Amino acid sequence: MSLYLMYGKYHPGSVEKISSKRTEMAKDLIQQNGGKFHAGYAMLGRADLLFIVDFPDVKDAMKTSIAMSEKFGINFSTNAATTIDEFDKMF
Repeated sequence: MSLYLMYGKYHPGSVEKISSKRTEMAKDLIQQNGGKFHAGYAMLGRADLLFIVDFPDVKDAMKTSIAMSEKFGINFSTNAATTIDEFDKMF
């Protein structure tokens, strides 16, 4: 499994549908696509949301990012990440 950061940006219509139920639906969608949800944050700034998740591979991450955008009306930008410790071991 690899770590991914999913940044979400609300559209006007998606703001009206904010709810804990939709959050649970997003977590379920991540799991259905082979992912594991670690943490979620509401943010101020360029992104409105941040999900920290694991996926088996980049295809599952991409598929989920697109599905989340389609289903919830929230644009997701997904980036692969690695811990600093793992990064340091590369060099």
